[in-house]
Amino acid sequence: MDLTTLRKKAREELKGYCRVCPVCDGRACAGEAPGMGGTGTGAAFGANLQALCAYRLNMRTLHGVRTADTTVNLFGRELSMPVLAAPMTGVLYNMGGRLSEEDFIRTIVAGAKAAGTLGMSGDGADPAMFDSGLAAIAAAGGHGVPFIKPRAQEAVKALLKKAQAAGAVAAGVDVDGAGLAVMALKGQPVSPKTPAELAELISGTTLPFVVKGIMTPDEARLAFDAGAAAIVVSNHGGRVLDHTPGAAEVLPGIVRAVKGRGVILADGGVRTGADVLKYLALGADAVLVGRPLVTGAFGGGAEGVAFLLQKLRAELASAMLLTGTASVREVSPHILCPNPCG
Repeated sequence: MDLTTLRKKAREELKGYCRVCPVCDGRACAGEAPGMGGTGTGAAFGANLQALCAYRLNMRTLHGVRTADTTVNLFGRELSMPVLAAPMTGVLYNMGGRLSEEDFIRTIVAGAKAAGTLGMSGDGADPAMFDSGLAAIAAAGGHGVPFIKPRAQEAVKALLKKAQAAGAVAAGVDVDGAGLAVMALKGQPVSPKTPAELAELISGTTLPFVVKGIMTPDEARLAFDAGAAAIVVSNHGGRVLDHTPGAAEVLPGIVRAVKGRGVILADGGVRTGADVLKYLALGADAVLVGRPLVTGAFGGGAEGVAFLLQKLRAELASAMLLTGTASVREVSPHILCPNPCG
């Protein structure tokens, strides 16, 4: 498999929904949500990439690092890399429907597992979205993390029980989906959660609980106070609120506030292994990647997803060697240089 062939096929399969641009920066698809773009002006989508571009990497080659250890342990699983497949749903109205919801998420989870990492699944107005994700995770021996929309309390509790029964390694709620109008239109309203409501959900499951959609230090504290095992610093790919900051923009402040209290994941704008390393240097324990894996799934199935994840891992290892970084578990912030350098 090669990248050119994969991208060519994906462009054909996603025609009318994703252009598979040379640089996936949200400019061509601004406002196309549903679709693959960011909401409104697309500024929040672009902010994720711009925030990462605010940093460069200091190259260092006079050191004793000979190999780069990209392995990490998350939720009790040894992973080949600190890169996880982000939860994605809505294949029909976001990606054109050439793959079914079931086939898409099975491809994502299986491809992630083949690459030695975890796939995440999502939730939506159609029950098949969540259920197909659970089926894919169960088929992969529980090697995945399902996310639930911030539905009514009892609805979330019921889905958490299903996630536990499927053998998932962890589960969570993407609170950044609180404003999704399509859910309300389908008679399944979602809304923000109070800290007390969040604590109630967390106390009702034995699974490690992940809160996705944290963008401020105070809400990071609230999530861990409620008992979360992990948070995801994320603006939902710029798809729910226009003009938010990029994830890398707010991550350092969040890390200062809650480092050591649990796992900190970051999601937004990851396109290369160097992006992964930047997030790690800013304090994340691992990152999520979303849109590029859509290209992998439609262009090459599970093999395509694994191919792109392995490409990220190889790029990460190369960037580590050229910054004197021996392990992804110990990445120094000093490898970063503000752009432009002073």
